[in-house]
Amino acid sequence: MSLTQYVYFAISSVGTTADEITQLLGVEPDEVTVRGSLTTSPHTIPFCHCWKVVCREPGLPVDVQIDQVIGRLRPRMEALTNLTIRLATEEGPGGTILQVHRYFSRHDEQTSDSPDDANLFGWRLDRAVVDFLVATGADLDVGEYDMAPSDD
Repeated sequence: MSLTQYVYFAISSVGTTADEITQLLGVEPDEVTVRGSLTTSPHTIPFCHCWKVVCREPGLPVDVQIDQVIGRLRPRMEALTNLTIRLATEEGPGGTILQVHRYFSRHDEQTSDSPDDANLFGWRLDRAVVDFLVATGADLDVGEYDMAPSDD
């Protein structure tokens, strides 16, 4: 079984740009999306700005990837909570998310993130992560995808 996974924390906003989020937080993002950068007619795509801190380091368990992402943000916790509270007040909840993506597949050869994937399957959220999610108003979204070819 092969496993590839990554984690990110994102702040999305219709009115506050990724550059403004960077200035407010003093943290450089790993990825950004600019509202309307693809098209503005008939619909704005993407519909919002998005600022992300990402961990794609292979071989790390999900909880360690989460700790790395949150560890980059904790020193700016006051600015982060002020921003997320302001955005929730102005634009409604749902503008922050901690996203976990995990892709499973079967291979004859070992092509995974780790020589021993068994240690990557289980993970947990400790109290500090839960407190971070509460303080930032962030949702947790975990997507696990079976990428194995169908046996049809």
